Amino acid sequence: MQVLVVGANGQVGRLLMQQLLAAGDTPVAGLKPTEDGEEWADQGLMVCKMDLLAKPEQLASAIMGMDAVIFAAGSGGQTKADMTLLIDLDGAVKTMQAAEIAGVSRFLMISMLFAEDRNRWADPLKPLYVAKFYADNWLVRQTHLDYTIVQPGALSFHAGTGLIKSDPLAVGSVPRADLAAFLVAALHAPQTIGKTIPLLSGDQSIAQVIDQL
Repeated sequence: MQVLVVGANGQVGRLLMQQLLAAGDTPVAGLKPTEDGEEWADQGLMVCKMDLLAKPEQLASAIMGMDAVIFAAGSGGQTKADMTLLIDLDGAVKTMQAAEIAGVSRFLMISMLFAEDRNRWADPLKPLYVAKFYADNWLVRQTHLDYTIVQPGALSFHAGTGLIKSDPLAVGSVPRADLAAFLVAALHAPQTIGKTIPLLSGDQSIAQVIDQL
């Protein structure tokens, strides 16, 4: 599959690019206009420059011809609430709209654990929870995309173990490498379509968790 990774230079995005390649897919690096794509071009991979502040019609040109989109972009932990809303919320929604314009139906979204539960939202992450809540809801209620929403716990830099769990009531963390591996597996698993999936480190394999959906 030819898969556009929006935010390919991010911490999760880089892992996604590598793991998609390892899975036999063709990842395409979706980057900000100011980002350097030489690393990916040197590997013979396509680079698409995408301004998430642009209109959906402009973003659609980067998505045209793809088999799937994984939205892994974010404004970053050092930005203020306004950029969180412009990128993590509106940028995500515009990417969904662009996918529909381009006729690309498969869309995977990285959200966050408890994004749907306002009682769990706490500073300093509250603006990001708001963005994820409304972006997820737009994807579910306002699009016809074949979506999968993955809601990871706190992301760690630990080495991936391949052992996870999907428990909507649990609290915990998950390595970025395991999040990326789960997304790649979910991409190829039709039973994940239309699902919102919490993701934490656990004692089950990725295949086991997907088989139980």
